[in-house]
Amino acid sequence: MTAKQSKAARGRKTAPANRPSEAQALAAVETLIRWAGDDPRREGLAETPSRVVRAYEQYFGGYTIDPVALLQRTFEEVEGYDEIVLLRDIRFDSHCEHHMAPIHGRAHVAYLPERRVVGISKLARVVDAYARRLQIQEKMTAQVANTINEVLEPQGVAVVIEATHLCMTARGVLKAGATMVTSRMLGRFRADPRTRREFFSLIANSGAPTT
Repeated sequence: MTAKQSKAARGRKTAPANRPSEAQALAAVETLIRWAGDDPRREGLAETPSRVVRAYEQYFGGYTIDPVALLQRTFEEVEGYDEIVLLRDIRFDSHCEHHMAPIHGRAHVAYLPERRVVGISKLARVVDAYARRLQIQEKMTAQVANTINEVLEPQGVAVVIEATHLCMTARGVLKAGATMVTSRMLGRFRADPRTRREFFSLIANSGAPTT
């Protein structure tokens, strides 16, 4: 395995043993097309099952990624830095586990280092690893925060996620523009109101839209 292949393999895990075959997945998409009332054999839809299967591999690629492994490589030469490390406006796309409708949002992730820090791209990758699964926003928020807390063992972790859910903007109650906000505070971010206020002050200056 080359160095490039080795780097790509880090943080990945194999698919579940009971995963259906590609042929089964293609047949399932064809069934849904017929159920919707169309003919999967007509010209415009003939390649749709294979396109959907390829798209699903990307949409739900998080199942093949181990978020814990992403955070294993850390750095201790930080000259005693122990203030907030914040990566804000991490854009992500996910899917609601109740309707399989898209979720579009952004995450703000912060931690207070104890002894070590991690490359900032890894924080974004952890968000993506959980986003690219069937999700509910509350669970995803907790998963991101808990994983960072367990692996890095920092003084505290803070995660805020803002997202729009097409399961309620494009169907159901049809409330376009509604945004859901969830948060998870651990360690000093939960115990110390001043630290928590500093975090919210930092992300309040973002101002980027969620969609």
